[in-house]
Amino acid sequence: MTKGIDPAVPPSGPGCVECGAGGGWWFHLRRCAQCGHIGCCDSSPAQHATKHAGETGHPFMQSFEPGEDWYWNFETKQSYDGPELAGPTHHPLDQPAPGPEGRVPANWQRLLH
Repeated sequence: MTKGIDPAVPPSGPGCVECGAGGGWWFHLRRCAQCGHIGCCDSSPAQHATKHAGETGHPFMQSFEPGEDWYWNFETKQSYDGPELAGPTHHPLDQPAPGPEGRVPANWQRLLH
């Protein structure tokens, strides 16, 4: 097993944990490869995936978008090929991106980073 990647840990849920709790919204989702935390990407207003990595020291995240399986290594600032993680490997197909449905502002494109 690669340090910082635990293939057996499931995702924390279908969307960004912090945005869900705080009424926010996200552009795309990322999954911590060590603990399964789902956070929003760096283009999203709150950038919770990167904040999670900084607060925990967990070095790898994987895309949590359908059809994407790439990893990002926060320590090397490079993409990475890694093992398949426990399912589900993406958010629900009926969940829009950006999401969640009903919370994305009409001017969302202007709010991206």
